[in-house]
Amino acid sequence: MKRITLPTLLFISLMACQPVNEPKQPGKSYKTPETTLASDIMTPEVLWSLGRIGNPAVSPDGKKAVYGVTYFNKEEDRSYSDLYVMELPGGKTKQITDTEYNESGAAWTPDGKKISYLSRGQLWEINADGSGNRQVTNVKGGIGGYLYAPDMSKIVYLKEVKLEPDVHDLHPDLPKANARIIDDQFYRHWDHWVETYTHLFVAAYSNDAPITTGKDILEGEKWEAPVRPFGGTEQLCWSPDGKQLVYTSRKKYGVEYALSTNSDLYRYDTESGKTVNLTERMMGYDKNPAFSPDGRYLAWESMERDGYEADKIRLFVLDTETGTKKDYTAGFDQNAEHLAWSKDGKTIWFISDWHATDEIYSLELSSEKIRKHTAGIHNYTAVIPVENYLLATKVSMSKPAEIYKVDPETGKDEELSFVNKHILDQLTPAKVEKRWVKTTDNKDMLVWMIYPPHFDPAKKYPTLLYCQGGPQTTVSQSWSYRWNFQQMAANGYIVVAPNRRGLPGFGTEWLEAISGDYSGQCMRDYLSAIDAAAKEPYVDANRLGCVGASFGGYSVYYLAGHHQKRFKTFIAHCGMFNFESKYLTTEEMWFPNWDLGGAPWEKGNKTVQRSYAASPHHFVGKWDTPILVIHGQKDFRVDATQGMMAFNAARLRGIPARYLYYPEEGHWVTGCQNGILWQRTFKDWLDKWLKQ
Repeated sequence: MKRITLPTLLFISLMACQPVNEPKQPGKSYKTPETTLASDIMTPEVLWSLGRIGNPAVSPDGKKAVYGVTYFNKEEDRSYSDLYVMELPGGKTKQITDTEYNESGAAWTPDGKKISYLSRGQLWEINADGSGNRQVTNVKGGIGGYLYAPDMSKIVYLKEVKLEPDVHDLHPDLPKANARIIDDQFYRHWDHWVETYTHLFVAAYSNDAPITTGKDILEGEKWEAPVRPFGGTEQLCWSPDGKQLVYTSRKKYGVEYALSTNSDLYRYDTESGKTVNLTERMMGYDKNPAFSPDGRYLAWESMERDGYEADKIRLFVLDTETGTKKDYTAGFDQNAEHLAWSKDGKTIWFISDWHATDEIYSLELSSEKIRKHTAGIHNYTAVIPVENYLLATKVSMSKPAEIYKVDPETGKDEELSFVNKHILDQLTPAKVEKRWVKTTDNKDMLVWMIYPPHFDPAKKYPTLLYCQGGPQTTVSQSWSYRWNFQQMAANGYIVVAPNRRGLPGFGTEWLEAISGDYSGQCMRDYLSAIDAAAKEPYVDANRLGCVGASFGGYSVYYLAGHHQKRFKTFIAHCGMFNFESKYLTTEEMWFPNWDLGGAPWEKGNKTVQRSYAASPHHFVGKWDTPILVIHGQKDFRVDATQGMMAFNAARLRGIPARYLYYPEEGHWVTGCQNGILWQRTFKDWLDKWLKQ
């Protein structure tokens, strides 16, 4: 996915689509200028010039919202993030920060007088008009997140704590030694070595001198809060009176930590210093707590089963007066995420995925009625009730996230932010179409078809089968800066993106069909999708490709040995190639234990033996098709050796292959220039085998 096809137009387009190369003023921030594009076709440079909007925070009086926008400067290969204030409900916006530093984590102080944010590793406050900037913390080593107590008497902040000696502590006479001494499992995670633990510090808030220290409420405990690697301050909350802090933690260590998803909610009393486990004997993920406005009820997201990260996300509520807990989604066969209380405490708003779109729902506590409020070809990613309307962020395969005003009665929305309007208005978008395809077991499967800009049904197009990762992640209306369907289609390809077996949003039975059976019905679903598409007169059945990452990368490796000559080329990013070696090089052991059934040495376990027999490396003898392999060295979920093995196997078999290797990237590609290189390499490889 590099550039448009015609060489002359390509050159002109690239010259016009390089706003990220323009110089910026010293000490100032950067954002993409309102450049006039020479082409209406998406390029990687245009994709990476789009502003990335963060979820908004609404002021206590409901009259303003603050949010961040991030832009990437290609020349400097770095990002710049600034804060914006929007008047509600009209949407008039003003930028309030403009520095060479990144401002993030914006919120309103509980009294509504200031905006708080993080910059340079510390907490700051600023007026809504951009004046009166003040540093609130000056904590050694910096902080990673914060929450004000509702009464503003104190704050809690996140800080990394070193609790175990390293080589230089143990051997101070060897200052140049470069090694780690490891005694237990879980020494690395996703893309980093576990050398510290994120702890919560409570400190008295002051308008005077910056806060330099606080009380570590997990002092000496060798686990973290929030839960790594993705948890932030959404995993903690203050009680309305500011006396109690509820936080999420998985209080396990080493092998036990690697084998379990059982996180719990803990309530810390700031007056007594005592901590109570609120979800003891609830065995799955329990996280993201939210107190009702009066403090009586605590809502949170809960999974039932330990070790199963894709279990149904239930909406639980604790009555703090009676101690009773209740699952309000027991009869609701969908997930409930991103919980937000109404101001009167009678309703909980949330986001739920159904049939590959994420919509806004509400739960009325008194009647226990769940209501769906929106419908369309989109994903809502967050919702905030404001007076008689909702403020929400929305994204789709056709458009990156923007902020919208939503009418809860009609479901109609109105865009307010328009961060990328000046670029999107110049592009011809790829058409996105929903289809239902019959599977080999006569089920109905939702498949997205994405067509190139200026699609002509009288022509024949090379076509890609997209294999989703996760493995339990819906192919919904998301916007990616790597697996971007608009960019793939803009390269001149039809994209077929099926919601195969094993994905949420289609009921529990559909979701769990993949557990312990990676090579079963989900692989047949892939082939059903591409075979149905290949019957269309505008799909060139002789020019089909197959692409995917993570579980999608596994799917590519597996299908390379089972595609019966359907495909002319493959692309696998961070895919699982050898299950035996993957089991002993990954870190979250609960994942293969659940999905594959256990360890490869469990010879009496039929699920295990079926799973490991489906490892792609067993079928390399059947490979006969060119393949591009992409992997990052810092991918500790699926070790980089998986990609190396696949590439080496292809070359030893005499199969044309290419290996795109990133020494500093993990399971994703996050750098600007690395991301553009990814898109170019992706497109070059497909063009070589499907267009030439």
